[in-house]
Amino acid sequence: MKRLLGPLVTLAVLVGLNTVLQRTLNPYYLQVLILVGINIILAVSLNLVNGFTGQFSIGHAGFMAAGAYGSAMFTLRVGQPLVAALVAAHVPAGVAQGAALLLALVLGGLLAALFGYLVGLPSLRLRGDYLAIVTLGFGEIIRVLILNIDVIGGPRGLPGIPKWANFFWVFLGVVAVIVLSRNLARSTHGRALFAIRDDEVAAEALGVDTTRYKITAFVLGAFFAGVAGGLFAHYLCYLNPNSFTFLKSIEIIAMVVLGGMGSVSGAVLAAVVLTLAPELLRPVKEYRMVIYSLMLIVLMITRPQGLLGTRELSLGWLTSRRRAAGGGA
Repeated sequence: MKRLLGPLVTLAVLVGLNTVLQRTLNPYYLQVLILVGINIILAVSLNLVNGFTGQFSIGHAGFMAAGAYGSAMFTLRVGQPLVAALVAAHVPAGVAQGAALLLALVLGGLLAALFGYLVGLPSLRLRGDYLAIVTLGFGEIIRVLILNIDVIGGPRGLPGIPKWANFFWVFLGVVAVIVLSRNLARSTHGRALFAIRDDEVAAEALGVDTTRYKITAFVLGAFFAGVAGGLFAHYLCYLNPNSFTFLKSIEIIAMVVLGGMGSVSGAVLAAVVLTLAPELLRPVKEYRMVIYSLMLIVLMITRPQGLLGTRELSLGWLTSRRRAAGGGA
């Protein structure tokens, strides 16, 4: 019963916040908050590959696109008729939509994970720049395929996706990816991933199956990128291939690097900062992106290890810092 208490409290808090925010918060601010949540999922999931295992993947937007289009097509072809049938059977509309959305997100994540496995199996025997080139090529292949498949809208985009995602679903995904990443980091599997990051040759000499662990991290990261894509699709109700370009992958990488490679807390913090910064700079209009770029340059010069380095924020860490500051005074 104690094990169920935490998840139940989390669900209750998310439901309460979702109700309050939808009634009180300005729609623009709510949309920015939703985008913050989606970017947190993307940053933390990429951190599993780039931060935990020390690989360099720059095709994360491709996995996001696969999950977005996969979940959207499931909803349009199967999900909406399924919801109509459940409502006709006297199931509450909210429950029916939630079940269909959950199924769509899982299927979108599994589709992205399948792509991650197919790409990772041959390419994760590569290292460094070679792996980066392969993942870059994969991301572009996905985007070009989307542009040339008329069934999913092609260059026109895919409209008409029902708006089933909200604060509850997005931040449920945030909680899931953070909990999984933190638990993985503390496990023996996490130590194996960190060993690969620190010295892959030494890890192999100690008996670590480096290829299997790298593929596992790649598949997990791709799955959550697909889930983020599904949430993106079901919140904005429209998909366009231009949302998943190479620049989107670079934006996600910037979040991981700025937060600190391997730090889950850092990835979360950087995702919040880099999502809010362009919005906060809108009053300066044409100078907005110039100032944003300068901020990134200054941060990387002053904090090359990232905002948190490899540290994780926790109550224990904050307490020790406070005691250290008090002792120094």
